[in-house]
Amino acid sequence: MNKLALSLLALTPLSWATAAERPNILFIFTDDHCQQALSAYDPSRITTPNMDRIANEGMLFDRCYVTNGICGPSRAVIQTGKHSHLNGFIRNGNTFNGDQQTFPKLLQKSGYQTAVIGKWHLKSTPQGYNYFDVLVGQGPYYNPPMKTNNDAGEVVTNKHVGYTTDIITDKTLAWLKDGRDPKKPFMLMYQHKAPHRNWQPGPKYLNWLDDKTIPEPKTLWDDYEGRESPAANQAMTVAKHLSANDLKLNQPRGLTSEQLKAWNTAYGPKNEAFKAAKLEGKELVKWKYQRYVKDYLRCVKSVDDGIGEVLDYLDEAGLADNTIVIYSSDQGWYLGEHGWFDKRWMYEESLKTPLLVRWPGTIKPGSVNRTDIASNLDFASTFLDVAGVPVPEDIQGASLVPLFKGETPADWRKSFYYHYYEFPGAHSVNRHYGVTNGRHKLIHYYGPNHGGGEIDTWELFDLKTDPYELKSEFKNPEYAKIRKSLDIELKRLREHYEVPEDAQQAKPNKQKKKQT
Repeated sequence: MNKLALSLLALTPLSWATAAERPNILFIFTDDHCQQALSAYDPSRITTPNMDRIANEGMLFDRCYVTNGICGPSRAVIQTGKHSHLNGFIRNGNTFNGDQQTFPKLLQKSGYQTAVIGKWHLKSTPQGYNYFDVLVGQGPYYNPPMKTNNDAGEVVTNKHVGYTTDIITDKTLAWLKDGRDPKKPFMLMYQHKAPHRNWQPGPKYLNWLDDKTIPEPKTLWDDYEGRESPAANQAMTVAKHLSANDLKLNQPRGLTSEQLKAWNTAYGPKNEAFKAAKLEGKELVKWKYQRYVKDYLRCVKSVDDGIGEVLDYLDEAGLADNTIVIYSSDQGWYLGEHGWFDKRWMYEESLKTPLLVRWPGTIKPGSVNRTDIASNLDFASTFLDVAGVPVPEDIQGASLVPLFKGETPADWRKSFYYHYYEFPGAHSVNRHYGVTNGRHKLIHYYGPNHGGGEIDTWELFDLKTDPYELKSEFKNPEYAKIRKSLDIELKRLREHYEVPEDAQQAKPNKQKKKQT
């Protein structure tokens, strides 16, 4: 057998007789969507029937952890399957080095059509995609400019009129219907801006939930006692740090006259009632919480509608049975827990992200995985494995395919490494890294501190006895053995991943150690 034939066999499993039989991959991605705002995880705030459909017809993962809980770095991890210190994108504001190895490039080489539509947020022009149509930067909620490649291969920016969530869905459907070669398998990244700050609802949901009271989280009134100073020194509280724009007390910019009329019709009377009430103290915080959370959930609702349209099209086009559908977000989010909005922390609400996967014929419908630690670090390996493409040795994540089949490999990770770098920066969350095994968590805060100087302090949490992470046990002598064990594991993981001492200066490099 000649070398060309051997190469083709390496790329395409023998069970797939033609390229068209290789599974399509639809990756649905949102920005800042937490598990507690998805009814498959928590039905107390919202109903998300279309996201739930993916879970009901596939598998829900309860422990999907992110390596670096912030938008851009999470996306870079997904593209490369490598931690931030290796892919070179450690904080928002960096520019992703698209010249490095990414999973879409590898899929392209194997015969897949690749496309990304919606939020990109990596600054550089997407590489490895046959088609891209992406928001410029964060992108607005209404009337977004979007960058794409025209027929001549040039990058052009086009202005659009409408609600961004709906526009991204429409473009996704258009590509599925008319933009791809039906004879080839595809990998499509369908990526929403929503529900990112500042949570501007679409026209359909401007008044939705007005007659409801959203339950307050148990830790809304957290006083940050029992932890080290970072928890108290942040700038992301519902009480103090939501702006007038966040709370819709200012008129939004960039809307058409028709859009603005609908907006003012909805928010005008609500804002007048708020001003007349002259709220203070806890009552004012309660009002801010309701306004913030309802707008966030309204944005999620539009995303769920769009997902329903795309899932329905897969059914109508006969694509559903041969398409793996993955739903996730760039990290979790705080819906008032600890009194916060935003993300960044290694605490559970932002460390965890939703992960729902449907793969007919492979995943048993209604499956739930509550024990295995999955991660966005694993997505690149998983996409390659699904496509039958060999996973390069320098990719750090592991394929989730065995877990999809209900089989946990003997060497599957029992612990997880996290690292957040963006300080000084938005919301003033100290740099920190740590390790968790799902029961106990060790966090180290380091580097520059609030008000000057350096910080070098630790927290340890027992998630069984303290699920809300309100009391650090780091100084408790009863946890001495656990502390020592976690410290040893943390050092092992940092060595395993070749984390440099000054990771703030990290640049992409080669690395041969996979996730264990």
